[in-house]
Amino acid sequence: MEQTSLFHQQVPDPLASRLRPQTLEDYVGQKHLIGKGKILWQLIEHDQISSMIFWGPPGVGKTTLARIIANCTKAEFIDFSAVTSGIKDIKAVMKQAQEKRELGLKTIVFVDEIHRFNKAQQDAFLPYVEKGSIILIGATTENPSFEINSALLSRCKVFVLHSLEIDDIIELLQHALHDERGFGHENIQIDDDCLYMIASFANGDARMALNTLEMAVLNGERQDQSIIVSQETIEQCTSRKSLLYDKKGEEHYNIISALHKSMRNSDVDAAIYWLARMLEAGEDPLYIARRLVRFASEDIGMADSRALEIAIAGYQACHFIGMPECSVHLTHVVTYLSLSVKSNALYMAYESAKKDAMETIAEPVPLHIRNAPTKLMKELNYGKGYEYAHDHEEKLTTMTCLPDSIADHHYYHPTNQGSEAKVALRLKQIKEWKEKHKKK
Repeated sequence: MEQTSLFHQQVPDPLASRLRPQTLEDYVGQKHLIGKGKILWQLIEHDQISSMIFWGPPGVGKTTLARIIANCTKAEFIDFSAVTSGIKDIKAVMKQAQEKRELGLKTIVFVDEIHRFNKAQQDAFLPYVEKGSIILIGATTENPSFEINSALLSRCKVFVLHSLEIDDIIELLQHALHDERGFGHENIQIDDDCLYMIASFANGDARMALNTLEMAVLNGERQDQSIIVSQETIEQCTSRKSLLYDKKGEEHYNIISALHKSMRNSDVDAAIYWLARMLEAGEDPLYIARRLVRFASEDIGMADSRALEIAIAGYQACHFIGMPECSVHLTHVVTYLSLSVKSNALYMAYESAKKDAMETIAEPVPLHIRNAPTKLMKELNYGKGYEYAHDHEEKLTTMTCLPDSIADHHYYHPTNQGSEAKVALRLKQIKEWKEKHKKK
């Protein structure tokens, strides 16, 4: 008989583990995949699972979906960890699966963090997936195109899971407060703003949100039979100050606006400050990186085309590394964009062209620049009169490519800032050549 230590005390599972959904009805988020009638919903409901990969950031429900499949399927479900398993373990499981297949039984093998397997380990699965001895379900936070062998990947359907929306996470938090497996047996006093604060801090990660809520409740102020969770408690638990986001996200947009305008004004110190405000309050670094990519073309454009390259590189660095390490990459991009010469000529060009496009939406494409892949189209004069620029020494023609009604309209007006000065000179030369050689 096993003896129990005098110091033994039953430790409850973490909140996120206790509340893990068991059915599709309890699952939150990923409606594009498991909404009623969607492809993954159909596969699970009808127990027609094939080999697949779940790809998405941490805490969005990859493992939970696998557990739901385990509850719904008639096949044997084997849980496998890429962190602790080697080739010997893989082969032992594959042998068992082969034997069960000969008895007419299916085996589903779930591999969490499959990207951690090396090529040899992944290769060990391949023949069994090919023969249908197993149905493989892998979960990964890394791009499968880079981290999973092409031969194995080609035999799996990839499902992309997205970060959860703030409303999804708030729904999870409310559920945790009222479910008996969570804090349903406690009288927790926490207002909607605090729930919104936790959801914002989580950056789409349900596990992080539930862990934060659990820590906040455990550290809340006890009064009579209640536990009061305040904003200060949450700030202490997350080691971050709140951005004071309201439900409409007004302060969120105020601060990204401050960052954008500081960079536009070439105020590098202010730009770095607003960047730090956002990151330290838990803002998604990829959101900031996307805004920087936009800024690179909207406010710098052809004045320094390297700005766009650096902004894209910064986004990729954030995707690969994540917080807190990627803060220096974002600082790199913000500093470069702040100190770059500025031009909004591309932005103004598009806005001007958009106005014409909306007003001339029914204008036909001129015949001479239409494609003519068929005999009938050629007979209808599609492509007739087209001038191929490469046939000419200057690589220029006098051909007009706009509809007749706006043939004299110009949208792009380059500035003399940075590299755009060279662009302006080139555009001037092109216009002068066309005017000189214009057919009378």
